[in-house]
Amino acid sequence: MAPASEAHRTHPLTALLQGLIWGAGVAVAVSWQALDFSDPQWWTLASLPAGFVLGAVAGWVSWLFTRYVIDDQEVRVEKGVLFKSSRRIPFERLQSVDINEPLIARLVGLSELTIEMAGGSDSRTRLRFLTLTESRRLRRLLLERAHGTPQETEGDGGVPLEEHRQVLHIVPPDRIIIGTLLSLDFVATVLAAVGSIGFALFTETGWALLAILIPALWGIGQMITNRIFAQWDFTLSRSPRGLRIERGLLSRSSQTIPYDRVQGIAVVEPIVWRRYRWSRLDVDVAGYGATSDDSGGVSSTTLLPIADLDLAQRIVDELIPDPDRGTGARVRPTSRSRIFAPIGWKYRWLESTAHTVTTATGWITRSRSIVPHHKVQSVEFSQGPLQRRLRVASVHVHTPDGPVSAKAAHLDAEVARRVSFEEVERAREARRVSRR
Repeated sequence: MAPASEAHRTHPLTALLQGLIWGAGVAVAVSWQALDFSDPQWWTLASLPAGFVLGAVAGWVSWLFTRYVIDDQEVRVEKGVLFKSSRRIPFERLQSVDINEPLIARLVGLSELTIEMAGGSDSRTRLRFLTLTESRRLRRLLLERAHGTPQETEGDGGVPLEEHRQVLHIVPPDRIIIGTLLSLDFVATVLAAVGSIGFALFTETGWALLAILIPALWGIGQMITNRIFAQWDFTLSRSPRGLRIERGLLSRSSQTIPYDRVQGIAVVEPIVWRRYRWSRLDVDVAGYGATSDDSGGVSSTTLLPIADLDLAQRIVDELIPDPDRGTGARVRPTSRSRIFAPIGWKYRWLESTAHTVTTATGWITRSRSIVPHHKVQSVEFSQGPLQRRLRVASVHVHTPDGPVSAKAAHLDAEVARRVSFEEVERAREARRVSRR
């Protein structure tokens, strides 16, 4: 093995793959601008392969001038031909290391290593592309140096313990399909399409019906296929360093969530799912931020896209243990808050124990946010003009950006003030204990 501080390039096929991606984009852009469909000329037709070659050359040059270095203190990624850049990631700021397999790379056995760093809006660094074996080796190496622990092995073959995992749950394909068809966003999309088609039929405009029907069917089909492709073979397993998530039909991803990076968990129960006792688990992970839900209904903060409520509760208990869960006194909004939520105000509450604070909201889609006291960043007491008139206020327990929102809205003002001060004290004491 080469020395750890030696500069390395990614796999040589990266030049070809990157060139194919860039070449396709350049070819389409150039040919669209140059091609005259009314009077095509030979030079306009030649712009398509010329643009493809131009993009391919750019991909090869980019690969040639991209190198990475891993030493005892940091990861360094250097890029650029005319303008050089060097991205440095100290191990103490490394949050997570994930492996993605985009379809075009997966076809030739390559993968992408994604390194997440704490802080900043541009905290993600990608190494494209490496063999899957090399990506796994680098992930083990980076996590070992980030945690400051030697890489443990087991057996005569020296198999890393990091690769020994206990599977907690595999979401079956039929559950994914049924869950998608029963999701509120799918139902809303279908109802909107049916309403538009009904309007077109009522006005007797056949061309409008065709113009509405085709995009509606396309949108519905795309929603179903995207979620199936993204959530296919969704596997949640336990490894020595954290929870491992693997998913995807065409493009695969392998994501590790370290136990100590979990800042809070949200248990989401849409109204239709509650009949079958199904729920979704979202998680706040330090360094991930408020990741958008842009991958078929699954983001990097999705812990389980759909699961039985009992399984979801077991995972919550494992990640955020609390022997007193469910025994604390629940603080609920006053009836004076009915003007803000005529129905939903009855379903809101806040419960605080010696270990965690839990808030609940929603009657169509119920959501519980669970946050350990020692992960609380701040506590906000807020009161708008109408709230002051009605003598109510809201309490917001702040965690890092993410899907978890621990907020108790429109409590009695005096109760909200007392709850805020009590949570600040609990968070301060929990952080003091956790640092021992």
